[in-house]
Amino acid sequence: MTRSISPNDLMIRRLQSIHPLSNEEVRALGELPLEVASLESGHDIVRMGDRPKQCCVVIEGCTCIYKLTSEGGRQIMAIHVPGDIPDIQSLHLGLMDFGLAAISACTVGYIPHEKIQQMCEAHPRLGVALWRETLIDAAIYRDWMLNIGQREAFGRVAHLVCELMVRLKAVGLTEGDSFKFPVTQANLADAFGISSVHMSRVYGALAASGLLKVTRSRIQVLDWDELLEAGDFDPTYLHLEKSAPA
Repeated sequence: MTRSISPNDLMIRRLQSIHPLSNEEVRALGELPLEVASLESGHDIVRMGDRPKQCCVVIEGCTCIYKLTSEGGRQIMAIHVPGDIPDIQSLHLGLMDFGLAAISACTVGYIPHEKIQQMCEAHPRLGVALWRETLIDAAIYRDWMLNIGQREAFGRVAHLVCELMVRLKAVGLTEGDSFKFPVTQANLADAFGISSVHMSRVYGALAASGLLKVTRSRIQVLDWDELLEAGDFDPTYLHLEKSAPA
């Protein structure tokens, strides 16, 4: 982050990027109590079969939604970035059918369901904003299915980098043409359905093509137009209305 941002501010930025909010609604979101926790990479926030009584907001780092096969194979279904509320559906689906875990060192803020429900009763349009957030999550899942099923690994990774750049820009967390992304290649391999070795080769190919510069915790886009083409990226599915100031 380039300047101090409160945990609630990131959530507000995210919702403002997809739904207009009044000053009163912004205040209501700012008053939600967040119990902030620091998590290590690999920490399970929600496990399949849990019945959580709270949602979490990603404040720093990244989380993922995943599912496991009976033999322990993991498929990452979504990656969440600061400002996201990855398990908002737990408000209405009592039994979790997925796992939610930190995939980097992570800071999250827990919000009791009861407090969110009270806020939505007092401010019905915030309920609409949260409903829109769940619909956009579903749109992202659909695009990820297309990405994994129909693109080669080079295009899959290019597409995700484009998506992350747009989503992080929407909450003011890009720095020029780069963004912080401390997720290991092993975790990304589980998102793309490839081996860690193959993931490393794809990163190398993207760098050799002059599209990206990848370090341990940051991705820099070197040629945005070429990256868009390589990833066959169209941001329509993100349904963004505006971006936050950097």
